[in-house]
Amino acid sequence: MAAGNDLTDSLFKKIAKYVYDVCGINLTERKRELVSTRIGKVIRQKKLAGFQEYYDYLINDQTGEAVAELMNAISTNLTSFFREPKHFDFLKSDILPELVEKARKTGDHHLRGWSAGCSTGAEAYTIAMTLANSIPEIFSWNARILATDIDTNVMDTGSRGVYNMDMLKQIPPLMAKKFLQRSKDGANFRVKAQLRNLVKFKYLNLIEPFPLKGKFDFIFCRNVMIYFDRPTQQNLIDKFSAFLKPGGYLFIGHSEGLSAVEHNLKYVRPTIYQKK
Repeated sequence: MAAGNDLTDSLFKKIAKYVYDVCGINLTERKRELVSTRIGKVIRQKKLAGFQEYYDYLINDQTGEAVAELMNAISTNLTSFFREPKHFDFLKSDILPELVEKARKTGDHHLRGWSAGCSTGAEAYTIAMTLANSIPEIFSWNARILATDIDTNVMDTGSRGVYNMDMLKQIPPLMAKKFLQRSKDGANFRVKAQLRNLVKFKYLNLIEPFPLKGKFDFIFCRNVMIYFDRPTQQNLIDKFSAFLKPGGYLFIGHSEGLSAVEHNLKYVRPTIYQKK
């Protein structure tokens, strides 16, 4: 039997519950074909008989390999440089001048940003390019961008900072010249080491307690909450709020909003909120 043909209603519900319990992603019936296709690929790679054998493998695995494969399979990793550019415009025009002025007055050159659900790192490096282009002395600051995801494969890409040339067209030419270098064969480009050093990639499951120290000047969590149900969204916003500095900002995706959850954040403009 071909992998996917034995994905019964019962097995789909069991896998969906397992995913929800592990990472909070809500796999509704509309995601059934996605589950069939992506996990079917794992089944073929593992040479398993079908979804029942896969589910048995998943729940009995003690190494952590099976759940990592599952998270990598079901994660959606649509990303690009300078995606939803108004957010980076706001970062440049409103947030960074505030931080520069604060640093001038207090001598505190500490800056922390977070790209939550970072995928292959395009968002995190876009933040880093915006910082470095706006604050030339940023490399002498105590500045870091945390980039987290549940998919270990995409984080490996982010850590290397190597991307195909198709993604180069999304980056303003002057920034590309300043912060990127082409491979010798011209097939790829790589983020330069100085900029890569601003970004730290780390595995993080957003529904688990955050093992983080300190608070953030801004958090980007865009197009992630759409995969969660309302209780999970509420829990996530509560945690983000707790990890924002007073006056810090939260950016969410263009198709998301906070009207359905309780929060102590001030609406600034669509998809941008500030901690009071």
